[in-house]
Amino acid sequence: MAIRDKMRANAAHVLQPGENIQAVFGAQTTSQYFALLSIWIIIFSNAYRVVVVTDRRILVCRSGRMRMTPVNEVLRELPRGTRIGPPSGLWWRCETLGEKLYVHKRFHKDVNAADGVAA
Repeated sequence: MAIRDKMRANAAHVLQPGENIQAVFGAQTTSQYFALLSIWIIIFSNAYRVVVVTDRRILVCRSGRMRMTPVNEVLRELPRGTRIGPPSGLWWRCETLGEKLYVHKRFHKDVNAADGVAA
């Protein structure tokens, strides 16, 4: 099963009745560039987030420290009209979702899709 499909399936319990997922992508709280200094910085300070964009709202969910796909709890709920991007670079720093998150390039198309549907 693809990573986006796992995130969608795991996010089903945080949705309201009749709510549809438009986009989902993963992020992390610590820049991977800290690994150049020490891998221990990443191990002890990093946490993963799953961002679920629905037709009604944007949810930032806690995922854990070791895996990106579980959706444990909703940390933040934002209005659907919130613009997330535009992403750029290998690790894009996003500050529009309530905390500093780092989104890898493989999820940039999901961020663009979420912003495109909102416009």
